[in-house]
Amino acid sequence: MRLIACLVLALASSLSITEAVTPIVLWHGMGDSCCNPLSLGAIKRMLEKQLPGVYVYSVQIGNNMVEDIENGFLSNANKQVEQVCQTIRADPKLKGGYNSIGFSQGAQFLRALVQRCPNPPMRNLVSIGGQHQGVYGFPRCPGTNVTLCNYVRELLNLGAYVSFVQNNLIQAQYWHDPLNEEEYKQKSIFIADINNELTVNRSYAANLQTLKNLVLVKFLSDSMVQPRESEWFGFYQPGQDKTVLPLRNTTLYTQDRLGLKAMDAAGKLKFLACEGDHLQFTDTWFTQNIVKPYLSN
Repeated sequence: MRLIACLVLALASSLSITEAVTPIVLWHGMGDSCCNPLSLGAIKRMLEKQLPGVYVYSVQIGNNMVEDIENGFLSNANKQVEQVCQTIRADPKLKGGYNSIGFSQGAQFLRALVQRCPNPPMRNLVSIGGQHQGVYGFPRCPGTNVTLCNYVRELLNLGAYVSFVQNNLIQAQYWHDPLNEEEYKQKSIFIADINNELTVNRSYAANLQTLKNLVLVKFLSDSMVQPRESEWFGFYQPGQDKTVLPLRNTTLYTQDRLGLKAMDAAGKLKFLACEGDHLQFTDTWFTQNIVKPYLSN
């Protein structure tokens, strides 16, 4: 009887492990925080309701929500990615792998995470309004901290590629000037690096290709991201800021510097379009297009 009981318990345990929902890591965007009840806090609650038993870790940089918001502007993206890498490696609930959802600039950070920190493995990366080829223009600032936004603008006007600005201002670290491509490649400490613009880091491409899916959501009326095609890895044709090249016409794709061409051929790149402005989507859209196809495993 004891042997039978042990076998039953072992079987039940293995079934619960098999049927467990993959954990989810969230990373918020500029001007937001990990736990704002009206933004990522609401997303976390929605996921927990729709995926009973799911573990959701929402990235916080700093000791509280105020520091988390400030660090979305005045910090170093490379240090943040390294910090989050150490955090998820130390989290026993994530050791078997996880899905991730990045909102706006948080999507670039999560992509850097999968490229630089392959263990534990990221399975699906959902980029909601992420600027994967960077931006050329500072938008209206979310939130109510007008003083902080004005300070950011002043620093960008001082020069996005000035060493002090580049190393301390998050938005400068994914600033992509199409009129000065060589300076961008030489001095960008973050976005040019994770896009293999100057040199090719083969581990970046190899690690990115371990994803089951890279889901890229573009907002069709986005007034925050310039150009909005950056959300699908498109960007301005070098040397000007009018004509935008779609991903498949960029050297990033044709030279396959990041493995995107190979991922595309394998059906791992998913291009989703969402009506509305930046990060404006309904619960129904999110459930049908994100939760059910990519998170309900």
